[in-house]
Amino acid sequence: MRGLYFEEFEIGANFRHPFTRTITEMDNVMFTSLTMNLQPLHLDEEFAKRSVHGGRVLNSLFTLALIGSFHVPELTMGTTLGNLGYDKVKFPHPVFHGDTLRAETTILDKRESRSRDDSGIVWFEHRGYNQDDVLICECTRVGMMAKKPADDSAAPQGEPPADGAEEGAR
Repeated sequence: MRGLYFEEFEIGANFRHPFTRTITEMDNVMFTSLTMNLQPLHLDEEFAKRSVHGGRVLNSLFTLALIGSFHVPELTMGTTLGNLGYDKVKFPHPVFHGDTLRAETTILDKRESRSRDDSGIVWFEHRGYNQDDVLICECTRVGMMAKKPADDSAAPQGEPPADGAEEGAR
């Protein structure tokens, strides 16, 4: 399995990723603790009960990381050269323990790299939704993507040969 090469991205293409993930209390407590975020909205149920949310909410950086990962198998597995930045990150609705999240991605733009002839720049919009299709996260991400190799020998591991021959016949 591999992601798309730079040339394969089409501006305006929309992907509804097939993966979903139910958020657990453990996810929230572990991520919040590992990142040393002492915000009681994530860790203290009694404090959070008195908040506008009525209970603990998921750490928004975990939400961003999770929503930003759903695209990897389809779009960037083995073809990304790195993230260049995130922009316009929004969390319009809180996420709670027990919510099941999914994501969609739209390709906003792309251009050739000005400094590297083996790559291009792609602008992604990632959107996350809960089980009720309520938008819970959206962001714009810029990534550096590999261009298609000149020959199949440079293709990522596990990719079938272009001529359809069996894997062992190479």
